[in-house]
Amino acid sequence: MSEAAAEIQGVSVEAIAERFDTPLFVYDAQVLADTFRELKDELPADIDLLYSLKANPNITICSLLHRAGAGAEVSSVAELMTAMRAGVDPADIIFLGPGKTSADLEACLDAGIHAVVCESLPELRLLNQVAAARNADPVPVLLRINPAFHSKGSGLAMGGKPRQFGIDEEQARASRPLLEELSHIEVRGFHTYMGTRFLDHRDVVSNTVQILSMVESVADDLGIELSTVDFGGGLGVAYFDNETDLDPAALGKELDEPVATFRARHPECRLIMELGRYLTARAGTYVTKALYVKESMGEEFVVADGGTNHHMAAVGIGSFVKRNFPVRHLGRPDAPADRVYTVTGPLCTPNDTVVKRASLPEVRPGDLLGVERSGAYGPTASPGLFLSHGYPSEVVVHEGRAVLVRDRDSPEELLARQYLADFDSVQ
Repeated sequence: MSEAAAEIQGVSVEAIAERFDTPLFVYDAQVLADTFRELKDELPADIDLLYSLKANPNITICSLLHRAGAGAEVSSVAELMTAMRAGVDPADIIFLGPGKTSADLEACLDAGIHAVVCESLPELRLLNQVAAARNADPVPVLLRINPAFHSKGSGLAMGGKPRQFGIDEEQARASRPLLEELSHIEVRGFHTYMGTRFLDHRDVVSNTVQILSMVESVADDLGIELSTVDFGGGLGVAYFDNETDLDPAALGKELDEPVATFRARHPECRLIMELGRYLTARAGTYVTKALYVKESMGEEFVVADGGTNHHMAAVGIGSFVKRNFPVRHLGRPDAPADRVYTVTGPLCTPNDTVVKRASLPEVRPGDLLGVERSGAYGPTASPGLFLSHGYPSEVVVHEGRAVLVRDRDSPEELLARQYLADFDSVQ
């Protein structure tokens, strides 16, 4: 009796790989929708969810989440264009990032987005100049606050210490004279992002309670009526052994009271939570093919056709300790994992290790391996041009059909934007 190969919505991953070649990312549209709806249903009803495109900027991924009900948080003009072409209403888009240029701010004004999230006092001045040059109505702004308190439970803390992000709480409290001078901006609220990869709902609740208290106090100092508060997000997913996924039901239950209390004092204030990894990670699988299986000094290696050039997150970027993402043998996912392999990619660097000493069924050349929970920070956070391999194709499985949503880079395309200088003809 033959062993069943891995499937996504009834579609064989092997068939997808044969059709679109490897390496590639495959995303399950049903998992995307279910993840969004489950969280939305559990949270207090008046919290708006924005998708952070930095996690996965593919336009189809953005469109699917928009159809489910997500707005968008963007950090570049390309991401802004992606969100709008995916159908997101500009009224449901915010633009943040510590290094916005005049061109970025012009694009925000052209689009008419919900708010520009300003991360420094000089940025406020620049935005005011851009708006004044247009003689535009005051631009809606959220101040990103770097709180004085520390977050807990985050894999990467973003507040409570010196950062390039945001305005220190003490500076924000003292900025009222400046804000009164800047007649072409209107501060409508605040944005705070405490960190990423929160897995314990109690940490998220604790941080949210502190944020809501802080923004009320800062608003009083600045004489601002709160119309929008983005209290971040950073909800995590479990990648590694001994980790457990965040409990959305417990999170929603414990947020009910503080959100209701805040809402009673500010009934017209829009509350926003922004999410990237949480919405997309579990929907994605990175599929790579074994090219060679070899032994070196007693250790078995699988050399595959894709590696960290496409999936740098899998090497533990941002972590002090290298741990493996979940990996499966896609041809024999239910077979006993009775062999141990280190899986590497094709790059000329010892750092190109996708998983280290992972337990798998026997792997032979031509077999497919799937690195799971790979829907976030795959191509978008990887050195795809290293060794000029280029970025891989991306496929979405929707209602039982596999659809190509990004072509892989070809050598011709990689070279098309370069020019061979003819120095002999230069005068």
